[in-house]
Amino acid sequence: MVKPCPICKRDAVAERAQNEFAPFCSKRCRTIDLGRWLDESYRIPAVEDDEEDEAPPVSNGPGDRTR
Repeated sequence: MVKPCPICKRDAVAERAQNEFAPFCSKRCRTIDLGRWLDESYRIPAVEDDEEDEAPPVSNGPGDRTR
């Protein structure tokens, strides 16, 4: 099965047995992709948990009746 190279959009062989640079068409496209990751051009969105931002309840000791 042939898929386009994610960098240059030329057809690239998807199977590594036929193309050592798969899913890229060449070493050049593979290196460009790595450079984009290293330059932080690609980012994975982070989902922040609202509960982590909240401070835990403060306790004044064993006899604390503020709860």
